[in-house]
Amino acid sequence: MINIAEMPKYQTYKDSTEGWIGDVPEHWDIRKLKHLFYEKKHRPNMSLNSGAISFGKVVTKDDEKILLSTKASYQEVLSGEFLINPLNLNYDLISLRIALSEIDVVVSAGYIVIKEKEELQKQYFKYLLHRYDVAYMKLLGSGVRQTISFNHIANSLLVFPPLEEQSLIANYLEKKTAQVDEAIAIKEQQISLLKERKQIIIQQAVTQGLDPNVPMKDSGVDWIGKVPAHWEVRRSKFVFTQRKERAWKDDVQLSATQAYGVIPQDQYEELTGKRVVKIQFHLDKRKHVEKDDFVISMRSFQGGLERAWSQGCIRSSYVVLRALDEIDPSFYGYLLKLPSYIAALQQTASFIRDGQDLNFDNFSKVDLFIPPIEEQKEIANYVSAFMKSSDEGIELLFAQIEKLKEYKTSLINSAVTGKIKITPEMIEQ
Repeated sequence: MINIAEMPKYQTYKDSTEGWIGDVPEHWDIRKLKHLFYEKKHRPNMSLNSGAISFGKVVTKDDEKILLSTKASYQEVLSGEFLINPLNLNYDLISLRIALSEIDVVVSAGYIVIKEKEELQKQYFKYLLHRYDVAYMKLLGSGVRQTISFNHIANSLLVFPPLEEQSLIANYLEKKTAQVDEAIAIKEQQISLLKERKQIIIQQAVTQGLDPNVPMKDSGVDWIGKVPAHWEVRRSKFVFTQRKERAWKDDVQLSATQAYGVIPQDQYEELTGKRVVKIQFHLDKRKHVEKDDFVISMRSFQGGLERAWSQGCIRSSYVVLRALDEIDPSFYGYLLKLPSYIAALQQTASFIRDGQDLNFDNFSKVDLFIPPIEEQKEIANYVSAFMKSSDEGIELLFAQIEKLKEYKTSLINSAVTGKIKITPEMIEQ
């Protein structure tokens, strides 16, 4: 990637008088939006598919889910026209709300469709208006809903470079952003492959052990398949039993989470920044949980069972499991979240789609295997170390993707506002 700070600049600049634009090349014009664009009158067109803006692009929607009477109120937006979503700006500060349409669709009457008044390079303004959207338009609004009209944006200031420079900038950004997007896609594919390999390694270690030469036997259980010959296969209810104790007086309230296991609600709030509504009454109705118990929650049919990392109490509808014999909780923490185990658990509960919780009977129908305790610990330690290394690699790739996205944003912002000078030679590089 080229260092933006080292890219060529224009010789002289002037103050645009608009904060989000900053200084611009001396010869660039500053125009009001209403002098460059006008609002297109609403025009229905029932022959077109319905559409909407999704993250800076105009996309089609499923017409089957839209009533004909609703679609009749929609307005036409054609390829080459700009579409603005002016609704609820204060509810969504992330999505790009201005798009240059590449398709012909009809959209909600609440949208704004604008067309150019004079000759301009639309691809350049696609990038400029994205910048305007993020840096300025989201600050506009009227009323509690923060919904704006064309009149609210009509007097906004925009830069207007000479047409030749508009084309240079647009062509350069089309090429360079495509290169950045390709680099991001490659890293996203690498993340997917790492995650896939991670799951395969964990599955193999937990279900087959660490010795590739160990004799194997058929477990007699479909979801398990073959296991080391010296491992025991046992009914789940002979490995775990229900803990039915009511909450103790000093129990902290716990949250069962797929990401963090069963943890205190205060810790969950700290980790996620989300508020949890704490129960003030009938705490004695909740169930007591000991550290290293396992909990069947309402999400267990999706993500397996959750290990408790702290003593406390959980909602009464959940199932709390305690081990009948000595086990390594880390090993079973991995086992009870294997995709193959979750699939077997799902097969016991065809009624889950109706929103019912899994219960102990469902759990009891899925047999488990039991390696010797020392081997459980060895496998758990191996998986833990492997996951740490794998997660570090994935986090590094995510960090690289974020840097690429930041670079792309900075490059676009610098180019469309004239902080860097784009030359024909740069497009060929």
